[in-house]
Amino acid sequence: MTYDWPSLVDELSSLLKLRTIPFGMKMFERREDMEAIERIRRPQSIHTLDQIVGQASRLGWTVGITADDLVGAQCRAVVGLGNAKTEAWQSGQHMKGVWFSTLEDATAHQSAMHCVPDGKYDALAVGPLSSGKLDPPDIALFYATPGAMIYFINGLQWSGYKRFDWSVVGESACADSWGRALTTRQPSLSIPCFAERRYGGVLDEEMLMATPPEHLASAITGMKALSKNGFRYPFPQYGVQQDVRAGMAVSYPGRK
Repeated sequence: MTYDWPSLVDELSSLLKLRTIPFGMKMFERREDMEAIERIRRPQSIHTLDQIVGQASRLGWTVGITADDLVGAQCRAVVGLGNAKTEAWQSGQHMKGVWFSTLEDATAHQSAMHCVPDGKYDALAVGPLSSGKLDPPDIALFYATPGAMIYFINGLQWSGYKRFDWSVVGESACADSWGRALTTRQPSLSIPCFAERRYGGVLDEEMLMATPPEHLASAITGMKALSKNGFRYPFPQYGVQQDVRAGMAVSYPGRK
């Protein structure tokens, strides 16, 4: 499907009062195809993928990378670059005593992560959705508050209801967001981890949604329907000591 990306982003940002730039991520089997994107930026230093994502979501840059631009196997493995899933990576040895008590715990963490398979892709690009440079992106992503996220989820569930079950691997939470969305092709909500907050500029109150782009359009349709019913973000406070019946009667006609 094709989208009017500037209009879609404007609607999403308005409905959710977003403070950062919705962005996309696109995988490339050939590095040359990534480098052919108009005015693509290429890193001049070694980064985490969280930093590359931060450059897109907070600076509005479109950045292309290969495995050589990333600091190590953990970042590469999630997006399937550089054949990073070696026995040493799978063991989690580098996380033993850092994030996990034992080698067994670290190994279990590595096996719990959603990762793009190795060997298919040579590069990826990250950039603002509204630019259209990644059209179509493999996944769309945005940062928002917990309140905005539940409203987005309510929009997704307006039509064709589905219960969502998400994962929390802890550190390396990018596996819960872009790793999961790229591999399962499902909306994927995550609580950003230490690395995303320290290196990617993610704020305390922010969560991350990663989703195939078609779900953005359906969620916007759902949120517009909810808005007509009086449900809008941010949600106005009713008061913890007020008689609830008047408020409930507005939201649920006929309720007393």
